[in-house]
Amino acid sequence: MTTKSPEATTGQKLIQGVTGPWEIVIGLEVHAQVSSNSKLFSGAATEFGAAPNSQVSLVDAAMPGMLPVINKYCVEQAVRTGLGLEAQINNYSVFDRKNYFYPDLPQGYQISQYLQPIVGEGTVLLDMPDGKTVEIGIERLHLEQDAGKSIHDMHPQHSLVDLNRSGVALMEIVSKPDIRSSEEAGLYVTKLRSILRYLGTCDGNMEQGSMRADVNVSVRRPGEELGTRCEIKNMNSIRFIRAAIEYEARRQVDVIEEGGTITQETLLYDTANGVTRSMRSKEEAHDYRYFPDPDLLPLELDQSWVDEIRLSLPELPDQKKKRFIDDLGLSPYDASVLVADRERAAYFETVAEGRDGKLASNWVTSDLFGALKKSNLDVTESPVSAEALGRLIDLISDNTISGKIAKQVFEIMFAEGGEAADIVEARGLRQVTDSGAIEAVVDDIIAANPEKAAEVATKPKALGWFVGQVMKATQGKANPQAVNEILKKKLGG
Repeated sequence: MTTKSPEATTGQKLIQGVTGPWEIVIGLEVHAQVSSNSKLFSGAATEFGAAPNSQVSLVDAAMPGMLPVINKYCVEQAVRTGLGLEAQINNYSVFDRKNYFYPDLPQGYQISQYLQPIVGEGTVLLDMPDGKTVEIGIERLHLEQDAGKSIHDMHPQHSLVDLNRSGVALMEIVSKPDIRSSEEAGLYVTKLRSILRYLGTCDGNMEQGSMRADVNVSVRRPGEELGTRCEIKNMNSIRFIRAAIEYEARRQVDVIEEGGTITQETLLYDTANGVTRSMRSKEEAHDYRYFPDPDLLPLELDQSWVDEIRLSLPELPDQKKKRFIDDLGLSPYDASVLVADRERAAYFETVAEGRDGKLASNWVTSDLFGALKKSNLDVTESPVSAEALGRLIDLISDNTISGKIAKQVFEIMFAEGGEAADIVEARGLRQVTDSGAIEAVVDDIIAANPEKAAEVATKPKALGWFVGQVMKATQGKANPQAVNEILKKKLGG
């Protein structure tokens, strides 16, 4: 098998084959379930986990004479998403019939959009680990209805069909072939999911199937024309998306270098064995015999309505990141970590309100996130509320406790609950700021270590040893700044 070469450019990784380097070209079609209580063309419910076939209307089951009726809220959610992606909103769009047979597609066609989608070109910005930004183009976003689900493991001789998902509204978000590595692909899906969650247009729960991706992969010599692509269907894990891309790209390079050709086909990713497997030959648009759905009029949007939706958009991750950097003085990395998740960002903003932004960021990203990860908890499940953490930071700022003592208090709060101020008083953790008391401890330690004291004149770093001894003697309660000042006054350094 081939191996990867060192990274060529930001986010891009070449595959080094026997005959030279190869570039990976990736495009993603992300299917995001619209957050809506009812389906795209019927009033049936969309709740996850309902009993099989308990959320199916006559329209969803394709009973004779049943006609689809567009769900305005789903249209609004698609427009919100398009605006959040800084994409072109098409005020005139058309629903088409995409014809193909599958057991869990009752109509024998899917109502989708083809030549005239509701949303056109947009962009997604990726924050790369090296601090650079990569722009990924969005080709289009269109609305379509989901199919049902075939179940093959509940009967020894028959496959069963659950139509609960039939007719659920999906947004298919199609990227341009701008992605150049599995790393970029993972970051793209992560960023897209973050934007959708901020907007409230899709919950992004990949494990429940409400967000999944078809991954198109091809390889080419750097700078040459695009190669033949293969599509890996229905990926619902970012980790597996990255693994599938790595395997498939290497497979294609090996086939070409051994004298073969890549066949355009649809693949499945075998997660147990880490390989892609052929599913069927890849269909083209003409195979689906698209034509405008005769039961649905073209979708015409008033610009004033679109403008109203634009005004209702929340602050999105990129905007929030810029504000955190400009107004709160955070580093680009810390700002990116905090804005990646809407709940994390909200928690941090509560902690930082009226306080030093950098100090708040350090406590949230290091102490809080570290403790949450260790306990396998989400920020929404944190035993320490944002308000309580803010009050703990206040005790550091007003010199009630030192930063070191604050970490002890935080551990108690996380494990046992309680208010920081109460814990400090109950356990006698208040910081010693009385210079006379600190000076007495310093004098005792200097007197007990005359040789060490003499070293400070030639080795200023030796002062740190005395700081440590004073803090140890006061059980970490002495004010570190006062300790340093008194030691320098008595020993120099």
